[in-house]
Formats: sequence, structure tokens, C-alpha cells
Amino acid sequence: MAIIEIEGLAKSYRIYQKQEGLLASVRGLFRRKYRDVEAVRGIDLTVESGEFVAFLGPNGAGKTTTLKLLSGVISPSAGTARVMGFTPWKRENAYRRRFALVMGQKNQLWWDLPAQESFRLHQQIYCIEPAQFDRRLDELVDLLTVRNLLAQPVRELSLGERMKMELIAALLHSPEVLFLDEPTIGLDVVAQHNIQSFLRFYQQQRKMTVLLTSHYMKDVAALCRRVVIIAGGMIMYDGSLSGIIDRFSGHKVITLVFPGEKPPGDLSRFGEIVEEQGPKVKLKVDRNGIGGALSTILAKHTVEDVSVEDPPLEEVIAEMFSLATEQVKGREPRPQLA
Repeated sequence: MAIIEIEGLAKSYRIYQKQEGLLASVRGLFRRKYRDVEAVRGIDLTVESGEFVAFLGPNGAGKTTTLKLLSGVISPSAGTARVMGFTPWKRENAYRRRFALVMGQKNQLWWDLPAQESFRLHQQIYCIEPAQFDRRLDELVDLLTVRNLLAQPVRELSLGERMKMELIAALLHSPEVLFLDEPTIGLDVVAQHNIQSFLRFYQQQRKMTVLLTSHYMKDVAALCRRVVIIAGGMIMYDGSLSGIIDRFSGHKVITLVFPGEKPPGDLSRFGEIVEEQGPKVKLKVDRNGIGGALSTILAKHTVEDVSVEDPPLEEVIAEMFSLATEQVKGREPRPQLA
């Protein structure tokens, strides 16, 4: 059953282009230049109930704008969207009580107060029964191991600790849909892992529908089976994570370890040497040529160890972002005079 349905959703802005210098500023009082920015360009998307979907794209691709549209923070220029049967930008209270939005670069907690005070405020805003509130708070606090931090002012918490508190605040009213915008941005490896583990466990237990944006591919690999990639405000890919590598990576990486101190000198004819450390060599080889390259190398040389791997996910995603950006390049409207 589809819980998020988007059709032709678009959002554009008109931005004043201020010119540098005093004379140009004076001219701008009488003849201004504007630029139309299409943040989202008529996207179509359906998300089923209980899915954990990664929403990826380069900076400025339209990810955060889409989440703001779906959460009702802003209204679209065109198109429709339905989330749990509601139109988000109508901002109905019944809708607000059934979703949550967490933005890694925005705070919803009172900075100078302990987090537990903000939690009590959320209880009143969402009209949560006291018994339910206490039960949910205890569960979330224990899962995220932050009980000893509840009475500490939010400004004194580390970035990772603050994000845990943000997640608690967002989940206290048991939302059916959760929008996560860069939840692990700026966190160290341990904090990232803790947030990932919590989100994976909690989503599986509650069967929430989650739409995640992140620039950390470890978040995506750990949490999401489905990936939607947006660039220039348009959806460029919608499918499985493994499908990205199969579709957009034309090579694999062969790692070879030879006896002795140096590898043979004829390996470059099989592919690009991307790393060489003593007797260990990594070759980037065309996918279609893997079998032939390996059989020839093994027939001609003694090899102590060999492995064949897909390229790193970050590398494939970066290449895909680059291709997608090139496809939409030049489509921005020219500045207009007014």
C-alpha cells in the first residue's frame, strides 16, 4: 500500500541577483536582475508503507526541498503529493501528529534547557497521554542509552548526544512516517554507528516509513534497500542499491598478491593500475573483460592471493552524480530583467 504518492511535484524560486559595486547597486534600484531556480522539477515518486528509502543527490539537487514539501514546511509551485492520504501543505493537525521531520543541521530542542523539558513540551503539543509518554520516553532513552544526560542542558551535549535527543523528540508521538535529513552529519564513526543501529532496529520494530537523505554511503548501505537519486530537481534513478553498481559502474577491481617483492611488469595491459604496494596490485578492469584478464594472468604468473570486488559505493555514486549533473547542465533559465 502506497503511503507517499507524488505526481509532477515542482518548486521554483525567483532570486534577485545583486551586482557587485556601488554603481551596480544603484542601477539595481531601477533595473533588477532575477534568476529563476527550479529546486524540484516535476518529480513522480511512490513509497510503500514500511519502506526505508534513501533519497540521494549532490548538494543543491532538491533533496531537502522535497522533504520540506512533504512535511508541509513550504508549498509547491505545481504538482500534487499525498502522505497517508493528506496533502502536506494544508498543514492539518491530524497530519502533523502522524509524521516527524529531523534535520541534522536544525535543532528542535531548547538550547539552554535540559532535553527532558523539551520532551515535556512535545507531550503537550502532541497531546500524548502521560502513561504513554512515560512508556515511550523510557523505551527510547534506554535504546539510545542517554538516561544520564536528560537533566543536562542541550548546549552542553556533544553533537552525537544532541542527535540522539533530537530523535527521541521526533519519535515520542510514534509517527508513521519519518523524514530524516542528514541525521549523522558531522558525527564521528562511533556516533554514526550508534544512530544507524538504533534507526535500523526501531524501524523494523515499528514498521515506520522512512525517507532518508545522507551524504554518508555507510548510512545508506546499513539502512536502505531502495535508493532514489535526484539531480537538478529530477529523479535520475529509482531502484536497489546493488542495481546502482551494476548499472553505473563499468568496471571491477582485481586485487592480486604475487610472490617476491615486486609484481610483474605487464599488468597494465589488462587494466588501469590504481594501487601498487610491494607485491600487491589493484587493477581496475572492464566488467566484460574480468574472466579473460584473470585467466591470462593466472596462466602466465604465480599468484598467492586474488580477489575481485565491485568499486567502492562512494566512487560509483560520485560518478553517477557527475553524469546526472551533466544531463541537467545548461537547463537553468537565464537571468531576467525587471
